[in-house]
Amino acid sequence: MRQRYDAVVVGSGPNGLAAAITIAEAGKSVLVLEADATAGGGLRTEELLEPEFRHDVCSTVMALPPALPLFERVGLDLVTPPAPLAHPFDDGTAALVERGVVQTAAGLGVDGREYRRLMSPLVAHFRDLLPMVLGPPRLPRHPYLLARFGLRGLFSALWLAAGSFQTREAQAIFAGAAAHSLLALDEAGTGAFGLLMLASAHAGGWPVARGGSASVAQALVRRLGELGGEVECGRRVKSLDELPAHRAVLLDLAPKGVLEVAPRRFTRPYRDALETFRYGPGAFKIDWTLDAPIPWRSAKCLRAATVHLGGTIEEIAESELQVSRGAHPARPFVLLVQASLFDRSRVPDGKQVAWAYCHVPNDSDVDMTNVVEAQVERFAPGFRDTVRRRSAWTARRLEKEEPNCVGGDVMAGRMDLRGLVARPVFSLNPYATPDPDIFLCSAATPPGGGVHGMCGVNAARAALKSRLR
Repeated sequence: MRQRYDAVVVGSGPNGLAAAITIAEAGKSVLVLEADATAGGGLRTEELLEPEFRHDVCSTVMALPPALPLFERVGLDLVTPPAPLAHPFDDGTAALVERGVVQTAAGLGVDGREYRRLMSPLVAHFRDLLPMVLGPPRLPRHPYLLARFGLRGLFSALWLAAGSFQTREAQAIFAGAAAHSLLALDEAGTGAFGLLMLASAHAGGWPVARGGSASVAQALVRRLGELGGEVECGRRVKSLDELPAHRAVLLDLAPKGVLEVAPRRFTRPYRDALETFRYGPGAFKIDWTLDAPIPWRSAKCLRAATVHLGGTIEEIAESELQVSRGAHPARPFVLLVQASLFDRSRVPDGKQVAWAYCHVPNDSDVDMTNVVEAQVERFAPGFRDTVRRRSAWTARRLEKEEPNCVGGDVMAGRMDLRGLVARPVFSLNPYATPDPDIFLCSAATPPGGGVHGMCGVNAARAALKSRLR
């Protein structure tokens, strides 16, 4: 190890590693410190239940990396399912989001034309749109494209779906995509999540990483090493005073963690803002080992790695509304991933793994196993007969496993309009802090949660501009 670095990054989630790579690509020396035994944060794959059954502890679906230059430079081994998303209904049918907009529209009846009109421009120019959506505040390079997305996205998902579509299939598909926000679907801005998630499904196919998401972390670490950067695991930072000499430090930590390592480095108003930072709902997650593929009523569900379980738009909206009011829904909206259908390296021959999660109030310790499995059984009778073993993760346990998920909030902060503008505080440069040496690069900064690394890229660019010139 060096005696002095241009930058030290605390935390090795996708944002921390992306920040380090961006700094190293600029020719600067950088060290990443990680408390766990392996790098990656939420990009972890473990044999949680049985030998040879590989489970992604947090992130699986790589919705955005296929369209981001950082991951293109890193080089990922991704497996893309035939269809990005399936959404089954009680009558045994299912709606599919196909790779192509036209093919998807063909299955939406009278809504096909409107679906093409809504999605085709966003998908065709997705690589131009994404940097504007995920980048820091600045004048857009393609203002008309951003306006086309933003003006619609400001509306609630309920309003946009009801105003755009007539069929239950199109409305449900849009509602399920928007529910990735972890917000009630009548909240302003949730329409943007529906648009972005569906556009990413068409543009990139919602692939999974071969062998598990840990391979993505390994690829990022490998790229950093090629650039001369260093990673030290098993090094828990309790105070920034412990760090080797540096010109800048970037923290891939939630506001709660930032205050723990730097309690006296900020002004009182800034500390107050971090202490009152608003976290969103939590997640309850189940991992399963299975003796066979999930027996979906609709065989269409076997074409997608991601399956949304929630029935109609009305049912999905009611589930998310209950969560926003602090309740645990009896019929939750469930996001299920069956990656081993398409990536056989995750399981022994003839077996499967799957996981699912639903939204719950922040810091919930309620075990939702029965209601989640009832939702799966509803659309796949006989599912429980295929289960070998299961592991349940309450929202509180999620935080213990991944401290950045405060209260089980996988988005690292409420993703409503206020939460996007004031993330973690209102500022034209949200990555900088009152201490000129310290920058924030976690998902608590814009653009927020998800496997994209752009919080880290944006923070690294801010550090390069001001402290690492």
